[in-house]
Amino acid sequence: MASPQGYPFLCLENPLLDIQAVGNAALLEKYGLKENDAILAEDNHMGIYEELLEHDAKLIAGGAAQNTARGAQYILPENSTMYIGCVGRDKYADILKEACNKAGVHTEYRVDEAQPTGKCGVVITGHNRSMCTHLAAANEYKIEHLKQPQIWSLVEKAQVYYVGGYHLTVCVPAIEALGEEAAAKNKIFMLSLSAPFIPQFFKDQLDTVLPYTDYTFCNETEARAYAESHEWGTEDVVEIAKKLAQLPKKNTQRPRVAIVTQGTDPTVAATVKPNGEVEVKEFPVHEISKESINDTNGAGDAFAGGFCAGVVQGKSLEESMDMGQWLASLSIQELGPSFPFPKQAYTPSSRP
Repeated sequence: MASPQGYPFLCLENPLLDIQAVGNAALLEKYGLKENDAILAEDNHMGIYEELLEHDAKLIAGGAAQNTARGAQYILPENSTMYIGCVGRDKYADILKEACNKAGVHTEYRVDEAQPTGKCGVVITGHNRSMCTHLAAANEYKIEHLKQPQIWSLVEKAQVYYVGGYHLTVCVPAIEALGEEAAAKNKIFMLSLSAPFIPQFFKDQLDTVLPYTDYTFCNETEARAYAESHEWGTEDVVEIAKKLAQLPKKNTQRPRVAIVTQGTDPTVAATVKPNGEVEVKEFPVHEISKESINDTNGAGDAFAGGFCAGVVQGKSLEESMDMGQWLASLSIQELGPSFPFPKQAYTPSSRP
């Protein structure tokens, strides 16, 4: 049931049900999978999802931005986060919705009658993981769903929008609609580049929506892919962050911040100041022991979730960054893009 006051944080992308289970070499061989690989499912892979469910699977509301939505809600007060995407009419959609409900994330899914719910089967063997993704209904989102009065009224009540870059392959008009709403009413619009293939192969779609961004997120590989696709002639992460921050912008009432994560290396944030100069700050990540690291998959989504929670709460760049790195450090100690329960409360870092 929708909250009458709406949800301050709204995410849009491609929902997937992550089905994670411990497997073995025989299971990988049965479906022609490799350790530490990530592929799109073909007909011969379709049986793996039911088989993983029989292996005492862990079910996670996945897809990058849905991970981020769960991460933000982990920190924010109840009824703060809403997620939009497309699912099928099947049991996997029911499981996905229940997983979001459990995480406190309100969902407004478009239901596609032809395609099944998107799934990502994850076979864990030791410290290795093989991912097999069937996008299916996740590729079928339509702007008509977003523009329905009951959905759009929730869009209008939201104050911060976050879009995962994978949605650039699905429904650019829906992203533009959120961007226009944010620019017209001086709300906050955030976009993650999500993967190197987005700036490489969906360059035009990306460049269509980047003018709306107040915050642009990417990791160092995605940043360099963007620089290469735009012939910037540099692989220097700081320089790329500065140039990303200075791209043309629709809403001039807010400065743009470009954020580049670099794994265990410091996170770079470039902010355009009122005089047009770019201020660059670097933030060391929260160190944890190697023995405590369980799974780094989804760490970037967790970082974005914590950072977005800070922005929704009106925190400074420094504290939002700290919140993002704190949540990422929690996530990598779990299996998959997950967070510990019972919930841990964020406490500001004592770092300078």
